[in-house]
Amino acid sequence: MKVRGFTLIEVTIVVALIAVLTVIALPNYNQYVLRSHRAHARAALMRLAQWMEREATVRGSYPLAIEVPAGVLGVEGGRYTLSVSSETGWSHRLSALPTGAQTADPCGSFHLDHTGQRSQGATAQVPEPLDARSCWER
Repeated sequence: MKVRGFTLIEVTIVVALIAVLTVIALPNYNQYVLRSHRAHARAALMRLAQWMEREATVRGSYPLAIEVPAGVLGVEGGRYTLSVSSETGWSHRLSALPTGAQTADPCGSFHLDHTGQRSQGATAQVPEPLDARSCWER
């Protein structure tokens, strides 16, 4: 009679392999998720900037922050909040601020002004933020 099954050593080896793969794969996956939500925020900022430019073309000046409809301020995934800073009709600054789990992103917040100047700001949770150029390109 032949006995079928796994030995304790075989099970231990499989569990160890799964643990090693998890330790390697999980940080890479988390970075991928942060990067994909970062791309959503940048795309939403660009859409908002286009909307502001279209409104300025129609009105002759940029809309004030209180005149921007909430539907324009949406970001896919909900990990960023868009805001508009515009006290006069001649300039504006658009910001994408990370919320929730996205605050661990080394790029932090994204900013775009009426001249097209791009910048980013680090969050308090990240000890070493990335530079603005690499954040806007990745």
